[in-house]
Amino acid sequence: MQVHGFPPISDARSRVLILGSMPGKASLCAGQYYAHRQNSFWRIMGALCQFDPAAPYEVRTRCLLDAGIAVWDVMQSCSRESSLDSDIQEASIVVNRFEAFFHRHPKIGFICFNGSKAEQSYWRYVLPEVPVAESLETQRLPSTSPAHASLCYAEKLAAWQVILLTHAQGNVRQLE
Repeated sequence: MQVHGFPPISDARSRVLILGSMPGKASLCAGQYYAHRQNSFWRIMGALCQFDPAAPYEVRTRCLLDAGIAVWDVMQSCSRESSLDSDIQEASIVVNRFEAFFHRHPKIGFICFNGSKAEQSYWRYVLPEVPVAESLETQRLPSTSPAHASLCYAEKLAAWQVILLTHAQGNVRQLE
């Protein structure tokens, strides 16, 4: 089944970009990033950015934007039968338009990957085509997906704090 992602959550203030691979079925049905009730993304971001993770979606996304955080996916579309990244058919991947995105968001200097598939896809499909991407700092974080159960919530939260540490210390490099 061919699935299509969402537009980015971003604005001119965005300095940090969180990249997933492709929204899962629950997110696609809801029309919202990380809508699966067991995905810890909103719980983690609520703790880091000090907002209620149960707030309406529009409030949560506004809180991310106020914190300088953008959210998007590496893939614009792909074929897969389930929500699992391992089911994505590599030959079907269509990548989002990162060159245009980075041009519109010149303050982004730090990319966090929500799991290994997002990171692998970025290196394989985006980096060779988007020269500016080489100047950006990147870090893979543990997936917030309930399928990634090898770490508990507290361990995931501790790892994700790099977003605030990097952002709060002003270490996010700006593109020239």
